[in-house]
This record gives sequence, structure tokens and C-alpha cells, in this order.
Amino acid sequence: MDVVFIEDLRIETVIGIYDWERKIRQTVAFDIEMAFDNAVPAASDAIADTLDYKAVAKRLIAFVESSHFELVETLAERCAQILREEFGVPWLRLKLSKPGAVTGSRAVGVIIERGVRPDGAGR
Repeated sequence: MDVVFIEDLRIETVIGIYDWERKIRQTVAFDIEMAFDNAVPAASDAIADTLDYKAVAKRLIAFVESSHFELVETLAERCAQILREEFGVPWLRLKLSKPGAVTGSRAVGVIIERGVRPDGAGR
């Protein structure tokens, strides 16, 4: 299985359950691994044959910046749906962190996996 990844993609959004959180923008950070067969783009050297991580990042930035979810779980799930449906990603692992949300920690958040890996594992 080949993997295309985006690491530490930071986006400002409205996220949280408390009233004060609904009035400000906070930073969330994404680490994303996406299954993709890189043999074709490696042979062609053509961007059209790739899973274009810049296009993925731009789509997620636009979506997350305009979202207003209470839970990181909901935001993570919606982002996973975008990647699977719009970019045809068969399997992904998405880590969504909310830096500084808990005093004394660097970040909190969720890690989700969606789809079936080419090796048959996953859901």
C-alpha cells in the first residue's frame, strides 16, 4: 500500500461546546494518511495521475474554515467523507488535534480510520 500524507495542516475554525468557544476561531491541526497507488504517477511524472495533496489541502481548508461544529469527532468524520467521496480515497487515517484545549497538554483530539486498506484491513 502506498500512502500520500499531509502533516500538521493547521486551519482556523469555530469548534467547541462552550459559549466562549462559539465566539472565537481556534486552530485545529490535521495529520492525514491516504491510500493511493503511486505506480502510475511515478511512471508518468504527471500531476493529473496523482492524488494531488495540494488540492486535498485546499478543499479541507475551505471546508474547515467555514464550519462551526461543536465536536472534533464530527469535524473529523465530515473531512473523512470529503476525502473518500470527492477524491476517491479508498482508505485513510485522519488525526485531528485541538492544540491547547486541555491545560497541561500539547493537544487533544481524535484519530479515525475509514475505508478498507488494500491489504484488506480496516472498515
